[in-house]
Amino acid sequence: MSERDPPPTVGGFSDPEPANEEIRKIVEQVQPQLEEKVDVKYEYFEAIEFRTQIVAGTNYLIKVSVSNSTEECVHLKVFVSLPYEKKEPSLTAYQTGKTKRDPLTPF
Repeated sequence: MSERDPPPTVGGFSDPEPANEEIRKIVEQVQPQLEEKVDVKYEYFEAIEFRTQIVAGTNYLIKVSVSNSTEECVHLKVFVSLPYEKKEPSLTAYQTGKTKRDPLTPF
Protein backbone atom coordinates (compact mmCIF):
# COMPACT_ATOMS: atom_id res chain seq x y z
CA MET A 1 0.00 0.00 0.00
CA SER A 2 1.43 3.37 -0.98
CA GLU A 3 1.00 6.63 0.89
CA ARG A 4 -1.70 7.66 -1.60
CA ASP A 5 -3.81 4.54 -1.13
CA PRO A 6 -6.79 4.96 1.19
CA PRO A 7 -6.70 2.80 4.32
CA PRO A 8 -8.61 -0.49 4.10
CA THR A 9 -12.27 -0.19 5.02
CA VAL A 10 -13.10 -2.15 8.14
CA GLY A 11 -16.19 -4.26 7.55
CA GLY A 12 -16.58 -3.77 3.79
CA PHE A 13 -14.76 -5.48 0.94
CA SER A 14 -12.08 -3.60 -0.99
CA ASP A 15 -12.28 -3.01 -4.73
CA PRO A 16 -11.00 -5.92 -6.87
CA GLU A 17 -7.24 -6.01 -7.45
CA PRO A 18 -5.07 -8.26 -9.64
CA ALA A 19 -3.75 -11.31 -7.83
CA ASN A 20 -0.26 -10.98 -6.39
CA GLU A 21 2.25 -13.42 -4.92
CA GLU A 22 0.59 -13.36 -1.47
CA ILE A 23 -2.77 -14.30 -3.01
CA ARG A 24 -1.18 -17.05 -5.13
CA LYS A 25 0.27 -18.59 -1.94
CA ILE A 26 -3.10 -18.47 -0.18
CA VAL A 27 -4.80 -20.11 -3.18
CA GLU A 28 -2.15 -22.83 -3.24
CA GLN A 29 -2.85 -23.56 0.43
CA VAL A 30 -6.65 -23.79 0.07
CA GLN A 31 -6.75 -25.69 -3.24
CA PRO A 32 -6.77 -29.10 -1.46
CA GLN A 33 -9.63 -27.91 0.78
CA LEU A 34 -11.76 -27.03 -2.27
CA GLU A 35 -10.84 -30.24 -4.11
CA GLU A 36 -11.98 -32.28 -1.11
CA LYS A 37 -15.31 -30.42 -0.88
CA VAL A 38 -16.18 -30.66 -4.60
CA ASP A 39 -14.45 -34.03 -5.23
CA VAL A 40 -12.51 -32.64 -8.20
CA LYS A 41 -8.76 -32.54 -8.81
CA TYR A 42 -7.85 -29.27 -10.54
CA GLU A 43 -4.83 -29.54 -12.81
CA TYR A 44 -4.93 -25.78 -13.41
CA PHE A 45 -5.65 -23.40 -10.51
CA GLU A 46 -4.52 -19.80 -10.93
CA ALA A 47 -5.65 -16.73 -8.97
CA ILE A 48 -6.85 -13.86 -11.16
CA GLU A 49 -8.12 -11.17 -8.79
CA PHE A 50 -9.09 -10.65 -5.17
CA ARG A 51 -10.88 -8.44 -2.67
CA THR A 52 -10.22 -8.12 1.05
CA GLN A 53 -12.35 -7.51 4.12
CA ILE A 54 -10.64 -6.60 7.38
CA VAL A 55 -12.18 -8.37 10.38
CA ALA A 56 -10.40 -10.05 13.30
CA GLY A 57 -8.09 -11.33 10.57
CA THR A 58 -8.83 -10.96 6.86
CA ASN A 59 -11.51 -12.40 4.60
CA TYR A 60 -10.47 -12.75 0.98
CA LEU A 61 -12.72 -13.17 -2.04
CA ILE A 62 -10.57 -14.69 -4.77
CA LYS A 63 -11.41 -15.43 -8.41
CA VAL A 64 -9.49 -18.49 -9.56
CA SER A 65 -9.22 -19.77 -13.13
CA VAL A 66 -9.53 -23.56 -13.24
CA SER A 67 -8.83 -24.00 -16.95
CA ASN A 68 -6.18 -22.56 -19.23
CA SER A 69 -8.38 -23.24 -22.27
CA THR A 70 -11.82 -22.00 -21.12
CA GLU A 71 -13.32 -19.13 -19.14
CA GLU A 72 -14.20 -21.45 -16.22
CA CYS A 73 -13.51 -20.06 -12.74
CA VAL A 74 -14.37 -20.63 -9.11
CA HIS A 75 -14.85 -17.93 -6.49
CA LEU A 76 -13.34 -18.62 -3.09
CA LYS A 77 -13.95 -17.02 0.28
CA VAL A 78 -10.91 -17.57 2.47
CA PHE A 79 -10.27 -16.51 6.05
CA VAL A 80 -6.73 -15.73 7.15
CA SER A 81 -6.37 -15.30 10.90
CA LEU A 82 -4.13 -12.77 12.59
CA PRO A 83 -0.43 -13.69 12.33
CA TYR A 84 0.03 -14.41 16.06
CA GLU A 85 -2.61 -17.18 15.83
CA LYS A 86 -0.30 -19.12 13.47
CA LYS A 87 -3.18 -20.83 11.59
CA GLU A 88 -3.34 -21.85 7.95
CA PRO A 89 -5.80 -20.08 5.61
CA SER A 90 -9.28 -21.61 5.75
CA LEU A 91 -11.72 -21.99 2.85
CA THR A 92 -15.04 -20.77 4.31
CA ALA A 93 -17.21 -20.71 1.16
CA TYR A 94 -16.96 -21.21 -2.59
CA GLN A 95 -18.93 -20.82 -5.80
CA THR A 96 -18.33 -23.03 -8.83
CA GLY A 97 -19.61 -22.53 -12.38
CA LYS A 98 -18.23 -18.99 -12.65
CA THR A 99 -16.48 -17.39 -15.62
CA LYS A 100 -13.71 -14.83 -15.94
CA ARG A 101 -16.36 -12.22 -16.75
CA ASP A 102 -18.40 -12.78 -13.57
CA PRO A 103 -17.87 -10.00 -11.02
CA LEU A 104 -16.27 -10.95 -7.73
CA THR A 105 -19.12 -10.07 -5.36
CA PRO A 106 -19.51 -10.94 -1.66
CA PHE A 107 -21.28 -14.23 -0.94
